Amino acid sequence: MDKDPPYRNRIDAGCVLAGHLKQYGPGDAVVYAIPRGGIPVAVEVAKRLGSELDVIVARKIPIPHNTEAGYGAVTEDGAIVLNEPLVERLGLTRQQIERHADEVRAEIRRRQAVYRAELRSSSSVEGKAAIIVDDGLASGYTMMAAMSSIRRQGAAKVVAAAPVASSSAWELIKSAADEVVCPIVSYHYPFAVASFYRHWHDLTDEEVIRDLAGFRKVDERRAHD
Repeated sequence: MDKDPPYRNRIDAGCVLAGHLKQYGPGDAVVYAIPRGGIPVAVEVAKRLGSELDVIVARKIPIPHNTEAGYGAVTEDGAIVLNEPLVERLGLTRQQIERHADEVRAEIRRRQAVYRAELRSSSSVEGKAAIIVDDGLASGYTMMAAMSSIRRQGAAKVVAAAPVASSSAWELIKSAADEVVCPIVSYHYPFAVASFYRHWHDLTDEEVIRDLAGFRKVDERRAHD
């Protein structure tokens, strides 16, 4: 990018994103964070909206021999969303896909147990809007899997929200979400979420747990007011 990245860090991005979601007041929506990077963004959104916070653990299914890239994504309830043209180019069989997905599910189960332990309780989204938050959308397939999972939980409306997205992810998500909230859509290639943040690093479990514990304290104070 020719100029300074627009977001200082994920917290700053969450503040900006919350400003685009002000129409959702307390009780209108449940904010779902996609770990790990989406958690500090979603925490800020939930704080500013006065919303409940939950996590939806969705992870990419890595391409064999190129684990930085993925050919789809899977969620905690087993929902799989695939980039079918890429799957065809890779020549993957359904048995191979299931095996790869099972390997990812093991990490999903671990994250689900660790992260949910830091929240007051799992939230019911039935009849409410679900705002699903990540720190950026590169391919869009992780968000697609998360949306599929949340729809099955009875959400009245599914909102995909991220500070930045590639144009291809934006187009993909628009076809499946009831609403997409994304302040920046990039038409530049190659696209990298990290390039839109001045301070960026891969988060650890410890950092994520700290963020969730901090939100829980705010949530508990709010519940007792």
